[in-house]
Amino acid sequence: MKDFVIIGHKALTSGDFSLNDLPGSAGRMDILCRCINSALFLSHEMRRDINVHLVLLGEPDPGKIVRFNGKELKYLNPDERSSGALIKKALQKDALEYESSSTPGVWIRKADLQQLLEEFAEKERSIYYLREDGEDIRGIAPKLDDSVFILGDHMGVTEEKESIIENFATKTLNIGPISLHSDHCITIILNEIDRATE
Repeated sequence: MKDFVIIGHKALTSGDFSLNDLPGSAGRMDILCRCINSALFLSHEMRRDINVHLVLLGEPDPGKIVRFNGKELKYLNPDERSSGALIKKALQKDALEYESSSTPGVWIRKADLQQLLEEFAEKERSIYYLREDGEDIRGIAPKLDDSVFILGDHMGVTEEKESIIENFATKTLNIGPISLHSDHCITIILNEIDRATE
């Protein structure tokens, strides 16, 4: 299983947003939707060995995690509005300390980045932070098939969140010399793993 953790610094934590305005009304939820699609969709199939964890830190109730599980997922189409609708439905549920399902393969709970990374560490998962000054992914791609990858949104990662990540990260990786959008990073990471493990 591969896990992608996407930090949404401004992503709304209530279901009170318009699917017609994911960038504005939902705190750049469009970026998270693109990450979901990049992580899960193939040409005519879906990657079933992936979890996408959206760490939502916006108003009105910061600290919610929405998880998309490729193995159980249904009702997702390859467009931002479709994934946005599933996030919206999840956020309309009460977020508790434990996960609850909103639709098949989509889960929500009240938690933060620290808690999520602690859980991965307890399971002895390898955790990789994506940043431009990290080690080239091509040197270790064959070892990444059961790993956790952490990416930021349009704001990158704040110093506070970066200090949390550095306490847990196995290594900092880069996928090239220039900054890319998070959804593009996910596509490249998966391509590197596919090529190394085929």
